[in-house]
Amino acid sequence: MERITLDNSRVIGKNEPSYIIVDVAANHNGDLETAKELIREAAIAGVDAVKFQTYEADKLYSIKTPKFSRDSTKPYDLIKSVQHPREWIQILSEYAKKLNIQFLSSPFDYEAVDLLEAINTPLYKVASAEIVDLKLIKYMAQKGKPMIISTGMCNIGEIEDAIEVCREVNNNNIILLQCNTVYPTPPNIVNLNAMDTLKTTFKLPVGFSDHTLGWHVPIAAIAKGASVIEKHFTLSRNQLGPDHSFSIEPDELITMVNQIRDVESALGNGIKKVLPEEMESYNYGRRSIIAGRNIQKGTIITEEMLIIKRPGYGIKPKLMNILIGSKANVDILEDDVITWEMIF
Repeated sequence: MERITLDNSRVIGKNEPSYIIVDVAANHNGDLETAKELIREAAIAGVDAVKFQTYEADKLYSIKTPKFSRDSTKPYDLIKSVQHPREWIQILSEYAKKLNIQFLSSPFDYEAVDLLEAINTPLYKVASAEIVDLKLIKYMAQKGKPMIISTGMCNIGEIEDAIEVCREVNNNNIILLQCNTVYPTPPNIVNLNAMDTLKTTFKLPVGFSDHTLGWHVPIAAIAKGASVIEKHFTLSRNQLGPDHSFSIEPDELITMVNQIRDVESALGNGIKKVLPEEMESYNYGRRSIIAGRNIQKGTIITEEMLIIKRPGYGIKPKLMNILIGSKANVDILEDDVITWEMIF
């Protein structure tokens, strides 16, 4: 399926504008007003959706899980400190609706799925790390909503497993995102060409979930055919928290969105032709055959009498050999643009 239609008639897929998601993740800092401000700024930037992450430490990590090398605390304690109250889902969903921006959240447990279903979420977003929880993915897929699946740290077989459980419940509305689970991701391991692999292998729309610094890599993903872009978003990278440092700020988000739309527009339809906007340059800026000297009426035209230079509304240079040997039908002055009416 190359195109997927959401409940607001927004179409994601081939020949459509990319669906841009900003991922708040833990950048709300546990503060509801900060969460709302992030939604406001996302709406101002013109993205399609603002996404949160709904998890609980008790359901996500064993307390015995070792800490990641990038963190100062164990993941259980970190998640405990940044998980948002589940009452926020209804509040933030209604707030986003007022601002005409779609509210999403990645669910990490069954209750989170139920809460999102209760607000009629437009789609489900599966985080890379959850791709092996096929039972949870199937639970989302059976709701009948489109599924966006990130594929960080995944092989083709694991992706195929996730797609298969969606199809088992007759959900074929699937989008795959190339992704990396290194924060921030250095450009040399991004592998945007993997989008081609995913598209060719699974015949599904593809996109890019980005964790690089800046926004030039997502722009490149658009040129590679990404139908979805996901990017982490913060009010300020100077804040403390696990996700701020590799997120983009409001002014940068506006720039990214504008540049994505510019690149989409610049891709065009692939038809190579002279554009109406180019006609002035076509006529005045190209070359044609010009008289290199005065040529009297009745003179047999030789190559030495002619030059090729601008403008371009005379006889085309490639027809020079046809012109040579013709007779001037009128007096032709030096630097006149030669047209067929001047010869016989």
